[in-house]
Amino acid sequence: MEHNSKIYIAGHRGLVGSAIWKKLQQKGYTNLVGKTHTELNLLDQHAVEQFFADEKPEHVFLAAAKVGGIMANNTYRADFLYENLVIQNNVIHNAWKYGTKKLLFLGSTCIYPKNAAQPMKEDALLTSPLEYTNEPYAIAKIAGIKLCESYNLQYGTNFLSVMPTNLYGPNDNFDLEKSHVLPALLRKIHLGKCLENSDWKSIGHDLNKRPIEGIDGEASNNKIVDVLSKYGIVIPNEKRNLLQPGSKQPGPDPAQRHGMTAPVSVEIWGTGTPLREFLWSEEMADACIYLMQNINFTNVALSSAQLEKGGTGGLTSETRNTHINIGTGREISIKALAELIAKTVGFKGDLLFNSSKPDGTPRKLTDVSKLHALGWHHDIEIEEGIKKLYHWFTTD
Repeated sequence: MEHNSKIYIAGHRGLVGSAIWKKLQQKGYTNLVGKTHTELNLLDQHAVEQFFADEKPEHVFLAAAKVGGIMANNTYRADFLYENLVIQNNVIHNAWKYGTKKLLFLGSTCIYPKNAAQPMKEDALLTSPLEYTNEPYAIAKIAGIKLCESYNLQYGTNFLSVMPTNLYGPNDNFDLEKSHVLPALLRKIHLGKCLENSDWKSIGHDLNKRPIEGIDGEASNNKIVDVLSKYGIVIPNEKRNLLQPGSKQPGPDPAQRHGMTAPVSVEIWGTGTPLREFLWSEEMADACIYLMQNINFTNVALSSAQLEKGGTGGLTSETRNTHINIGTGREISIKALAELIAKTVGFKGDLLFNSSKPDGTPRKLTDVSKLHALGWHHDIEIEEGIKKLYHWFTTD
């Protein structure tokens, strides 16, 4: 990958795509191509083919996808399966058709079975059932892995697949219905802190940037409290009574002034016991660029080839599981994560875990030994990453 190579980053405004774009620029790559959804709808087969015919990118980072957290995955099952299949089929097929030298496809570690042995090795793929809530998304990503492998084996392309663990960082999705667990927790706990401090200016700023169900910072305090309550960010009744028409607006420390003891609370889905691994998105970008610069399909295919007895008694080479896990190899419980975010944000209220809601997969720790053997390791730990993300979130 030369510094003047034409490089297309699909999804260049998303969490990973924007980090890859930024990292490529820092490394001196000058011929970057990115298209917004308005400029190029990756669900449109004809439009994608026309783009590849016109641009003929030499390298492609396929970071575009429909993504979301447990609520969105379970609610919009058909959308997650259909849209992700179409996006990756259009891009991968046309990358082959128009001579792309190298492509890197980004999936997710949700491809692994719900009860996969921990930490999860690449060869755990397709060994037992998936976790139900994100099954459609996982199936789409598994299809993407197999599509890259199959084009490589049939047509001799050089397409890599990487499976990142849970990512977080600048330009993350903070939608309270559709975001992943860490950005959702950070935003909810931030808004909880604003409520306990009666910081309506910060609440208004947040909602103007990211309205919730059409409610922005211009809405009445009562409407704001209603919509936040719907997403589990709740103020005590006595404090809410101060928002009724004719009531005096609370000052900087209303809990103390009015003798209230009930704290603001933030509800979190599940028991808090599941363990999750998190990687700073800019480090994910660095890993992707490192692999594009240094690793070819043949490198991972040779290490992944399995020799098995054929039906006639001979030996047949089977190339499988050529994808690469990208992560830290370290994990934290959702409860500990929420407490760490609360400490970082300065929230002093209650964190309430709703055990009637699904937990998702009990544990999802990646085995990153293949990645380490290929020469890449992470640097940023979760404590530092959350501080960096909260600074970005409150200053963006």
